[in-house]
Amino acid sequence: MNLQNMNHIHDNLSPFKVKISFAKVIEVLEEIAGSDVDYRAAYAKGLLKEIEPYPELRDGIESYQQIEKHYLRIKYLLSDLFPTALTHNEIKAVTIPFDNYIFNTTERLNKIISEAGEDFEIIIRDFDEHQFYVMNCLIILNYYYGSKIDFSTPIFYDIPNAEGIIKHYRILYNADFLEVFPTEKSIALTQEDINLLIDNYDDLALWKEKFPPGSWILKGFGIMTLYDNSVESAISNLKSNLLSNDKGNDLKRETIETIFRSIYKIPDLRTGFAAFSSDGTRLKKADFEEEMHSFLLTGMEEECRNALGECSLETLVGQKKYFIISDVKEFLIANPEEKGFAEHLLSQNVQSCIFAPVIKDEKFLGIVELVSSEPKQLNSVNANKLDLVMPFLVDTIDRYFSDMQNQIDAIIQKEYTAIHPSVYWKFREEASLHTTDKNARDLPFKEIVFKEVYPLYGQIDIKGSSVARNEAIEKDLTVQIERLLRLLRFVSDNLKLPVIYQNIFELEDLEKQLKETLKADTESLIQSYVLNEVHPMLHHFKDSNEVVRAKVDTYFKSLDPKIMMVYDARKDFDQTLSLINKKMAFLLDKKQEEAQSFFPHYYERFKTDGVEHNLYIGASIAPQLSFSHVYLSNLRLWQLQVLCEMENEYYHMRPSLPYDLDVTSLILVFSTPISIRFRMDEKRFDVDGTYNARYEVVKKRIDKSNIKGTDERITQKGKITIVYSQHQEEVEYRRYISLLQHKNKLGAIETFEVEDLQGVTGLKALRVEILYSQPEDSENGYTYQDLVKELSVKN
Repeated sequence: MNLQNMNHIHDNLSPFKVKISFAKVIEVLEEIAGSDVDYRAAYAKGLLKEIEPYPELRDGIESYQQIEKHYLRIKYLLSDLFPTALTHNEIKAVTIPFDNYIFNTTERLNKIISEAGEDFEIIIRDFDEHQFYVMNCLIILNYYYGSKIDFSTPIFYDIPNAEGIIKHYRILYNADFLEVFPTEKSIALTQEDINLLIDNYDDLALWKEKFPPGSWILKGFGIMTLYDNSVESAISNLKSNLLSNDKGNDLKRETIETIFRSIYKIPDLRTGFAAFSSDGTRLKKADFEEEMHSFLLTGMEEECRNALGECSLETLVGQKKYFIISDVKEFLIANPEEKGFAEHLLSQNVQSCIFAPVIKDEKFLGIVELVSSEPKQLNSVNANKLDLVMPFLVDTIDRYFSDMQNQIDAIIQKEYTAIHPSVYWKFREEASLHTTDKNARDLPFKEIVFKEVYPLYGQIDIKGSSVARNEAIEKDLTVQIERLLRLLRFVSDNLKLPVIYQNIFELEDLEKQLKETLKADTESLIQSYVLNEVHPMLHHFKDSNEVVRAKVDTYFKSLDPKIMMVYDARKDFDQTLSLINKKMAFLLDKKQEEAQSFFPHYYERFKTDGVEHNLYIGASIAPQLSFSHVYLSNLRLWQLQVLCEMENEYYHMRPSLPYDLDVTSLILVFSTPISIRFRMDEKRFDVDGTYNARYEVVKKRIDKSNIKGTDERITQKGKITIVYSQHQEEVEYRRYISLLQHKNKLGAIETFEVEDLQGVTGLKALRVEILYSQPEDSENGYTYQDLVKELSVKN
């Protein structure tokens, strides 16, 4: 007898005390022994005499050791139920329902378990202690109390074969030889108790209360029969996997390949996927390439027109059918014109393959690839199995692409358009009208207008960025000319060519011009001369002699490889400007997410030589909510606090930057509500109406303004300038400043008038000192590398 005891589940709690008894079989034998059929009666009498000294076979066995002891007797007792003629065909054993302990196994089951390996444990798939306990209780309800509760559910063993393919076997139980008895510990149940139990499957404590552990006796034995359900189970698993909401598991190669190997019974089967480009003319690697690598595109460019041979392309795209090659070598002989395609497959040890087009609503999404390293393993016969799973694959891949498109649309909306989430509802209303109302479909789209909103404008600007940029340009160009002059003078000493002297003369003239003044076209003039005149000549000299070649090579290695010019100072400046903008924009965006929770408002920001932002708040932006001026005051205070934080953030990062720059901050206060309109032609919001244009005029000119009667700019490093026009605005902001002074964020205040702008007079300003705080981790402040890494991840 093959005795299997793998993590015996009755080691866990059970309402049953189990007694393996063959009483019902013995009773049948006793009937046969008293019958008139001589040979049957003689056999029964002999078997009864054999077991007579062992009453435990009738009364019940409670230990595994006793089962092992009575191995042959049990086999003889069950010979009618386990006929020898079927032992190599049936997958069968004696067990207790929902238990992993089996014995008296057929030879076929023995072989299946043996091939699974020594470390294999036979346990029921996805069957936990809760299910085990409740299922046993349900046996009592049905067998003893006469309830008719249908608790049948498919249960499986997952057993690998000798080749490592997971086979799925469904378990069927025959409980004809089982009996259920109460003990003195059992609790008599009323119909109300039973009703309560069937309404509370998940309440394990309740089931244990009504059926205490070991309070019932399960006497007899069950017969377990298995049948190979691999294909159906694998398809079910694939469907569950693909239709789950866990995107991380949708297209896992390991999961998909395991399932397909079960379906096809091919241990080395591999899967892949190639996507079609949006225009349907090229194949490309899918976004989930790491999980579903493409055999068609291995070693090819990101997008490829020629990954498929002509005949395969016609079958897949033209006829929309599977393309099958049962033997790639034979295919190559029969189709020499497809040599490149066939050899590409053979180089990856693909000997047989199936390529299936993924089509949704007449749109080609991609190609599912099944390949094997054995010829004939994949063929036109078993290709039909794909019909069972392709609908699920098509839906999953379509869903994946749709999700990707939604993410792309979300990024476009966030990064490239002015449709902020706070006003998105208005655009949806208008778009919905044109899609649901047939009468409105042909009407022009209305312009989106929000009336009576209060504007807030602020900026953190990089002071003197134009001057700093010119200095960087001049520094690089000076170094560029100096290096060329040194090189050309060296070359002239080795090669006496007049043209070299001509270039030296022209470069010295450019150097002189550069020292005098940097004109608008100086950079492009010098760059054009160097790239078009000097560099081609230097490339020619590389072939002249070894000494000159070494000097020329050293020069070219010192240049930036992208523009082939000296690009050190400019690179530092551009990198610094980019890092400042990214960091400031990132911080502002994060803080804005918090501010939206106060009251929904429109928000947009722009990165120039610094970061500007516009805020608009009012009842028309969130008409479902009740708007109060408290929300405007709250947003103004928030804006001032955020500018303080942005200034502090720059103060902390400044020492690590490759180029030293100053920043200034400004807030424009405007208490009169205005209207904003979405400009359809420009795809952005703008102020609406002539009167409101005054606000835009001030916004564009204010940061370059001076204090009235002086040449001093209103903005200054280390300070925030707040521009206003009404006395109550000054009073309001002095209150905010007083609060932030109390928190040691702001310092001394100064007040002045702003010079008159074109068409705008009477502006005043508060300028308040920023009190910079130390970083939270002063010992481990920013490093330039950390900053670059952080911002590259966040943007």
